[in-house]
Amino acid sequence: MKIIFCGGGTSGHVNPAINIALTIQKRYPDAEISFIGTKRGIESTLVPKSGYKIDFVEVSGFSRKLSLKNIKAAWYAITSVSAAKKIIKRISPDLVIGTGGYVSWPTVKAASKLGIPTLIHEQNAFPGVTTKMLSKVADKVCISFEGSEKFFDEAHRSKLVLTGNPIVIDGISKAEARKKLGLSENEPYILSYGGSMGADKINELAFELMEKYSVPNNVRHTHAIGRVGFAKFDSIAKEKGFYEHKNLNIGEYIYDMALHQAAADVIICRAGAMTLSELAVKGRAAILIPSPYVTEDHQYKNAKLLADAGAAIVYRESEVDGKVLTETVAELISNENKRRRMEESIKKFGTKDSVDVIADTALSLLK
Repeated sequence: MKIIFCGGGTSGHVNPAINIALTIQKRYPDAEISFIGTKRGIESTLVPKSGYKIDFVEVSGFSRKLSLKNIKAAWYAITSVSAAKKIIKRISPDLVIGTGGYVSWPTVKAASKLGIPTLIHEQNAFPGVTTKMLSKVADKVCISFEGSEKFFDEAHRSKLVLTGNPIVIDGISKAEARKKLGLSENEPYILSYGGSMGADKINELAFELMEKYSVPNNVRHTHAIGRVGFAKFDSIAKEKGFYEHKNLNIGEYIYDMALHQAAADVIICRAGAMTLSELAVKGRAAILIPSPYVTEDHQYKNAKLLADAGAAIVYRESEVDGKVLTETVAELISNENKRRRMEESIKKFGTKDSVDVIADTALSLLK
């Protein structure tokens, strides 16, 4: 059995593909799994680290404003399908699975033209343009939220399968995770990140939190800056002397994120669909700062759902500064009962068998 996965740009598209791949590989150890992505996307790093081969095609998104970038994007939209088709013919897969990002378009489109069964997975409540376009040619479309079906053409809704987001359950307890990270039982631990590509606002807030709270109180704090802006904020961290403090751990990316999530007392992050699913399965107290730059403001809508249930604290970027964040973190660290209530509330949003349902749906397409 040969399967090609495609998904890229950010870890929110890549990790779902890796999680599904690992689940299928566990069931069928002899399955030949490979990926198609772009060289500039984070998949070029994450996929090889997961032990899988990856081929690359050139593809980019369209800008909402008229620009020369759209001419290049239009050219890639045409040539990338041919490039993906050559890779697919060489590998001759039995199935192609797409998990979003620009690279899913040429790969799933090419596979469909070649008569190969295809499945796509949408992580967000509001499906992206690529997902809606590919829903016309894919054999199955997995969605993660009830109500998402209304965003698809009625003619293609029979393909939809409500699965949730593919989170791999590692089963590690908070105590085990803390032991692996060298944390004592009652030692406070803060985890912050703005996504694989990073976010200036999250980085600025995290650094101010370190200055005002983590350093003075010697609180363990891990922060991922992200790929974009790493040089800038790495330089700032050096200027502030953050690397001299043993309680601070600052890097570009956290490769063992599940371990850190399991160990953390408070997590500060964006509100992407995969992130929220991970927090729900792990049952962690979170301060969410949704990105204001996503389509239809879906990060805020998803986060508000948790906030209304007492499962998370949510701030818009315009509402939060270092002082507000520091006060909120300090309260959560000191108020264990409040943290426990949030942890129990967010667990209700977790779906633990999603990755198996997606794998079942995909494998059912095999001839």
